[in-house]
Amino acid sequence: MAGRIATSFVSTLLRANNGIASTPAANKPARLLQLFDIENCPYCRMVREALTELDLDAEIYPCPKNGQRYREEVIARGGKAQFPYLVDPNTGVEMYESLDIIAYLFDTYAERELPLKWRVGRLQTLGSMMASWPRLNERMAVLPSRAPEYLLELYSFESSPYARPVRELLCNLELAYIVRNCGRTQADDWLLPGMRERMGKVAAPGQANRAALLEMEGRVAIPYLYDPNTERGLFESADILDYLEDNYAAQAL
Repeated sequence: MAGRIATSFVSTLLRANNGIASTPAANKPARLLQLFDIENCPYCRMVREALTELDLDAEIYPCPKNGQRYREEVIARGGKAQFPYLVDPNTGVEMYESLDIIAYLFDTYAERELPLKWRVGRLQTLGSMMASWPRLNERMAVLPSRAPEYLLELYSFESSPYARPVRELLCNLELAYIVRNCGRTQADDWLLPGMRERMGKVAAPGQANRAALLEMEGRVAIPYLYDPNTERGLFESADILDYLEDNYAAQAL
């Protein structure tokens, strides 16, 4: 586990400040956006970074190599197995191409100009490709699993090195989930929970999902998985990975 977290930190460092801080979109969608993606795909990563930065939650439908659960739906909708693929049930828009999706999200929901970093798309694509390299040894193909009745919920932000292994396993297992984005909006959000406690600081998050997590569990730490199928909630990457393996992987069938 330590090695997986170490390479995840490298991926985070290679993306600098992308997918960490949030400036919430002015116009939040009434219905959750739907993103069909592959966790370690550099193009999908950029869209998920934009979702974090805009503080937009979404339903994530993982489409790993050789996956059977959601790939066919993308082909039926758009005509090809290309990722990411965004479905916006609020506007009826469905689209491929990461940079087009990001521009759409800013235009439709942020109601502000597309940031310069996303206007130099080729540089962002190159940077995201570099961030995929440290994780190439992680499993990218599908693993047998059973689908839960209700979508899991993952409190995360895209560049969290601790949340990344959880998202990778969710992708491998083709487990659809709702990402509850928890980007940082204030200085105290950058402190780890243990550090915050040692400094005597009381968590008072301004970001909506962080505040909701504090109300539910009495603390804010990323990642946090909530499974409505079992009414279980878990912090800590290793514990979440064990839980997913025990409850949804092939040996749990």
